[in-house]
Amino acid sequence: MNNAHYLGQTGEEAALNYLKANGYSIRQQNWRYRRIELDIIAETAQYLVVVEVKSRRNTLFKDPFEAVDYAKMRRMVMAAHAYVLRYGINKEVRFDIIEVVSTANGFAINHIADAFVPPVE
Repeated sequence: MNNAHYLGQTGEEAALNYLKANGYSIRQQNWRYRRIELDIIAETAQYLVVVEVKSRRNTLFKDPFEAVDYAKMRRMVMAAHAYVLRYGINKEVRFDIIEVVSTANGFAINHIADAFVPPVE
């Protein structure tokens, strides 16, 4: 396993633990629809929360959330729609981004709730 893949996996685990510690119920991890993968699908009393995890070694060049571009948002929305239909979810869907950045003591986590509104064509 290469270093970037390892960072991504450990970052996702840190994000998963963060969500659990903050009262989210985890429904799925790494759920796939066609060629699209949703990192974490969680739930609160009010929302189905689709979480994109962005892990980085540092933020020298740009913040991790900046890697979620318009095309990525569209793919996430498409996959979330398929998930809602497949499992008969009757909750509002929210799209979050969790930034996970390496530190000397582990990870710094920044949870951006309601990070974007689904793009409309």
